[in-house]
Amino acid sequence: MRPKYSRPSRIVKRGFVSDSMVYVKTTLGRCCFCPFYCRYNRYYWEQPARLVVGSNMPFRKYPEIQRRLSQLLLLALTAFLAFFAGATEVNLPDLGSPANATLSKNTEAQIGRSIMQQIRASGQLVEDPQITEYINDIGHRISAQANDGVHTFTFFVIDDPNINAFALPGGYIGVHTGLLEATRSEDELAGVLAHEVAHVTQRHIARAIHANSRQSILTTAIMLGAVLAGAVAGASGDAIQGAIAVAQGTAAQQQINFTRSNEYEADRVGITALAEAGFDPQGMASFFEVISRGGRPPESRGPDFLRTHPVSSARIAEARGRARDYAPVHTSDTVNYGIARSRLIVQRMDTAEEAIRYFERESYENQSVAERYGRAVAYTRAGRHLEANRIFEELVDNDQEVIAYHIGLAQSELALERTRDAVASFERAKELFPRNVPLVVHYAEALLQLGDAKTAHEILLDLLNNVPPTPEQVRLIARAANKAGDIAEAHYYMSEYRIMIGDLVGGVDFLRRALRVPDLQEIQRIRFEARIDFLHEYMTEEQLQRSRS
Repeated sequence: MRPKYSRPSRIVKRGFVSDSMVYVKTTLGRCCFCPFYCRYNRYYWEQPARLVVGSNMPFRKYPEIQRRLSQLLLLALTAFLAFFAGATEVNLPDLGSPANATLSKNTEAQIGRSIMQQIRASGQLVEDPQITEYINDIGHRISAQANDGVHTFTFFVIDDPNINAFALPGGYIGVHTGLLEATRSEDELAGVLAHEVAHVTQRHIARAIHANSRQSILTTAIMLGAVLAGAVAGASGDAIQGAIAVAQGTAAQQQINFTRSNEYEADRVGITALAEAGFDPQGMASFFEVISRGGRPPESRGPDFLRTHPVSSARIAEARGRARDYAPVHTSDTVNYGIARSRLIVQRMDTAEEAIRYFERESYENQSVAERYGRAVAYTRAGRHLEANRIFEELVDNDQEVIAYHIGLAQSELALERTRDAVASFERAKELFPRNVPLVVHYAEALLQLGDAKTAHEILLDLLNNVPPTPEQVRLIARAANKAGDIAEAHYYMSEYRIMIGDLVGGVDFLRRALRVPDLQEIQRIRFEARIDFLHEYMTEEQLQRSRS
């Protein structure tokens, strides 16, 4: 007579075989795992001790057989694991990166643009044109050495005090304000950017996705093999759980090894680009060393940069050793490095008074030019424009080659209602630095404040036609065109702004508003309609319906 089965009051710790059916404790949750058909599935055997020797013979009656079978099957599983894991390390001829099949460069670019749209929408993007210009200057100087010509890079700053930097698909590289402040030199900042550039050029994101897809298959196969082996061998539940833990641990370790190898590769490629761009190749290891110091335990002192870019003494030593392969370079920080840091510090402070106290810690005579500039910016924030103006005048007189000094001087003159002096300062700087993005943007803002929207529109349009604009610059030219009375062009610019932040429906809507403007020129009508047709090709059915409603 077949024994009774019922919902269990406790979990049975031993497995047994009966009529070609396997009953075993597993970690799968509510029911037993049965690799064969079992009409008693989802039920546990409740009283195995009452069984007698015969067709329903529990394995626990023969512990030696059970032990030997378990050893053999687990040995076979280990061999399978070693073979499969080792096979992934075989160096085959490069017939094209498998990462390309997993994630194409076009797809990477689309993903990157999508993430950037979300970052802009979050309000965390630092829109200061002077800081953005500086970080792009340093980044492109490095990427020019590491890039094979197929990657386009965009560098930006995130308003976040954590020490972190990251690379997004499509060549978008972000730096937190906390990291920029934490660096002690421009070489250290360049070292971080070089590392992130290398992540992009080596396609680590696509390669990681490809590796993870392989690892998921491997882990599933190993775990299934562990359960099957334990079931057939009659192994205890603890043994099966141990085998599953080994499978999970092996997969996790391989992922760690893959990540670690990526980091070392990014260091190697980055140091080469760093040296070829004219920076001190020791800058990367120097910054790693700075952020790894501290007496507190790692869990309490680990900034984001350490968690996403694990730094070890071996890695620092290897980076320093690799940097010694290059000729020693004696560099000094550019003025723009100090200016960017000073502007961030003033913006970070909760109040203008805090910013002033920060830059008044030392006497003016003992301060560097960057610290004096920071003091002037802090005075400007506090509305102490006369004091700021005196500092800016001195800075410009001493060094005519720094754009930030000219911008600060003109803005302070404008705040003091010295309009002619302000315009003259901007015009003089514009002749010295034609089509400089921060200069033109600040000058246009000043012209709008003075009511000269037409000139603001003209200089912004000249910049837009020669330098790829940011969304904020496009929105500024839309504002200038609107104030200048060019309503159709204002709608067109706002359309481009909506498109740049990912709102295709809003872009089409502004173009249709432009088409409804009275006295529209025929050339404008053709241009706006062609743009609508172009956008429709990239819109989903839902977006098309929304744009037509």
